[in-house]
Amino acid sequence: MLAAFLFAVLLPSTLPAQAYVGRPKLIVIVVIDQFRGDYLNRDQAKFKGRGFKLFMDEGAWFTDCYYDYANTKTAPGHATIGTGAYSDGHGIESNEFWDASRSNEHKVSSVEDERYQLVDLPPTSIPANQPGAPDTTLKYVIGASPRNLRATTFGDELRLATQGRARVYGISLKDRAAILPAGQAANGAFWIDGSSGQFTTSTYYMEHLPEWARAFNAGGRAAEAAREAQVEGTTQFFELVGRMPAANSYELDFAKALITGEKLGQSGVTDLVIVSLSANDIQGHQFGPDSESEEQMILSLDRDLDGFFGWLDQGIGLKNVWLALSADHGIAPIPGEAAKLGIHSAVVDMKALYANLNTQLNARFSPGKKVDFLMPGPDLPYIVLNREAFQAAGVTEMAAEDAVAELLPADVASLAAKTEETLPAQHRLPPLPQVAGVYTRLELAHGQLPSSELGRLLAHSYSDRGNWFVMLLLGAYQMEGTSAFAGTTHFSPWSYDRHVPLAFYGEPFVPGEYHERVAPVDLAATLASLAGVNQPSAAVGRALTEALRPVQSGEQ
Repeated sequence: MLAAFLFAVLLPSTLPAQAYVGRPKLIVIVVIDQFRGDYLNRDQAKFKGRGFKLFMDEGAWFTDCYYDYANTKTAPGHATIGTGAYSDGHGIESNEFWDASRSNEHKVSSVEDERYQLVDLPPTSIPANQPGAPDTTLKYVIGASPRNLRATTFGDELRLATQGRARVYGISLKDRAAILPAGQAANGAFWIDGSSGQFTTSTYYMEHLPEWARAFNAGGRAAEAAREAQVEGTTQFFELVGRMPAANSYELDFAKALITGEKLGQSGVTDLVIVSLSANDIQGHQFGPDSESEEQMILSLDRDLDGFFGWLDQGIGLKNVWLALSADHGIAPIPGEAAKLGIHSAVVDMKALYANLNTQLNARFSPGKKVDFLMPGPDLPYIVLNREAFQAAGVTEMAAEDAVAELLPADVASLAAKTEETLPAQHRLPPLPQVAGVYTRLELAHGQLPSSELGRLLAHSYSDRGNWFVMLLLGAYQMEGTSAFAGTTHFSPWSYDRHVPLAFYGEPFVPGEYHERVAPVDLAATLASLAGVNQPSAAVGRALTEALRPVQSGEQ
């Protein structure tokens, strides 16, 4: 009897699942669009207050977090953060794609959904899903939803576990970045109208904006952000304000309005908000990761986060909040700048490549004709084939994809002289574009991939939309473009595109700097484990137990 008593005393007590009892009251996940993991190390000495330093000095900071797939784009990254899965699990392979089940006339975006419409747009808004792109043929503005998301998110599991009592919201300038990490059961997702900057949502979530959101839109905050960005009166809010630090503070102010208006953290269960900050990506494509403007963006965001976390502390108390920080992808340096240092960095004119490739395919399969064997809009790493055109010519999928895979390396090499730009005088020969690999849809579908790290990345990138395609992997530090100095991008399996921050703050986490190799899929797995709910349906991440405080006997 005594032995049994001692055994019971020595065992840690079993705690109730935290999400069910409101521990914590609120979880906030901050996603920074296009924020490479090394930025925190690089600018660490310049951070002040409790912005980034809240994670780095008082939280669990993982310095070596890398995505485990090859299609490093905004939509897949946000879906991965929410679901704890990769494209082969959540189904989102790019920002937009050709979907054979929906249209052979145009791509659909990762969240586009013609069954719904956007709500409460100002009368002067450009009627289109994408910022700045008018489409006068639309009778209403096409809405958005998580219809393409094939897995649940951490937020979905919170909603299921609490029978809908937990509230879950997503916020971003971009629709895909607000919708995908929040999930299918989210109470709401909010993003901006690209013209006016006012926040909107879709009838998938609600017929009209809540009163607090209408008040925010009517309060002049968008105009204030435009003044801060020195583009007062603009009708191109997304392009001009969205790329400035003012856009981050604008989003965070909307997050405050949402938390206040929905009374989050007061329901007796755990609520969740995902805030995806888009400005870094919009600017980063133009100026690159090593520019002065990028550093100023990061330092400004540090101050904004300091203010936002301070606001949370005053209103809810940081002791009642868990915070997580990550990014949807990294970024490559400007190709010409890397080439100056001797890096084998180059650009490939994809428009010219498509023209060459199509000519060769016509010569092989339709001599004397001009058939479009490729779907418009190269969007690396995917090259989508015109299935109907090949089938009309009597060509099978295997023959079509094999032909494209065979022709691509030589075509890329043939464009070298056309795409190369004169670099500052140096004794080295200029870098030339290279192909690191070409893989067909059939190879991806049947797992006929290298038994290597790269093979695993490719497998995680696969999602079938009913199209024929190949994946083109250019060499490291190489990308599409016509100028080596005209901006940069992300899409590759190389480490600079996959390296992102991962950090947590809150009562369960042991502060420290951790150097284990981890992945963004671990974010959802860790939060689900701590909250006592199921991991998302396709999750492959692990709970980061090395950074968790042991539960002591008697803790409630």
